[in-house]
Amino acid sequence: MAGAPAADAAYPEQPIKIVIGYAAGGTTDILARALGEQLGRVLNQSIIVENKPGAAGNIAATYVQQAAPDGYTLFMATVSSHGINPALYKDKLGYDPKGYAPVGMVAEIPLVLIANPKLPAGNVQELAALCKAKGGEMNYASSGNGSPVHLAGAMFAQAAHVNIVHVPYRGGALANTSVMSGETQFSFATLPAALPQVKAGTLRALAVTTRERSPQLPDVPTVAETPGFQGYEINTWNALLAPKGTPQAVVDKLNGALRQAMASPELRKRFQAEGAAPRASTPAELTAFIDAELSKWAGIVKGVNIKID
Repeated sequence: MAGAPAADAAYPEQPIKIVIGYAAGGTTDILARALGEQLGRVLNQSIIVENKPGAAGNIAATYVQQAAPDGYTLFMATVSSHGINPALYKDKLGYDPKGYAPVGMVAEIPLVLIANPKLPAGNVQELAALCKAKGGEMNYASSGNGSPVHLAGAMFAQAAHVNIVHVPYRGGALANTSVMSGETQFSFATLPAALPQVKAGTLRALAVTTRERSPQLPDVPTVAETPGFQGYEINTWNALLAPKGTPQAVVDKLNGALRQAMASPELRKRFQAEGAAPRASTPAELTAFIDAELSKWAGIVKGVNIKID
């Protein structure tokens, strides 16, 4: 026991791994790598980002939960892993969403409704009308079954009273590419992943899903500004978790380093340029936030009646 405090004080003595549940090139990957660079400087240690895509993040979440609770394997949690998935997968989830040691918040990320520029719809109302006229022929891409993008499309279909086809891909980058190529007609992409293509004109932004407009796209309205879509709101997020049982001294050191990294003007500017809003919290605040998200998304999933086989 006498050696434990000294061991915690020496942390970190080796590279730290941040595991994400999505393929390279997506929003979580982009933010994790930017965070890893800054966090590595603060801790004076290498930060490795490891991609373990599959099952909307469940594979990565399970992997980290089963890792040694020593602070060297961390999980970049999302609204999927700690909001949506527990309501969708239930006993098939593979991990306990409350079986982690929360470290701190990282970012909030809006979704943006994007369409192929050739699609004859310039706003939410026109898209809804087109979907209604096509009678089930329109399809939308997502980053996977049960993803926030999948839920966003289901909520859109419910609000617009239309029948649209969901086409899941293995990650947001592939979903966005399908919209650009015309393989699918539209999607609800994370803003960081879609922003470069929107600015380049290869994707058209119709609306953002947050309560307020995005500073990165001030001329793009919110979905909720459209008649019939009042109350429509989705805000995704990222947070850092450690396996349950990680020593409190290690969690506290990670939280302090994370807050220092998130306060860096360089990192904040980089996040904001990507369309993500930097956030910070204590471990206790993150625990309360995740509890609220689990409750909120259980209600939403029930309301849109999505099931995962």
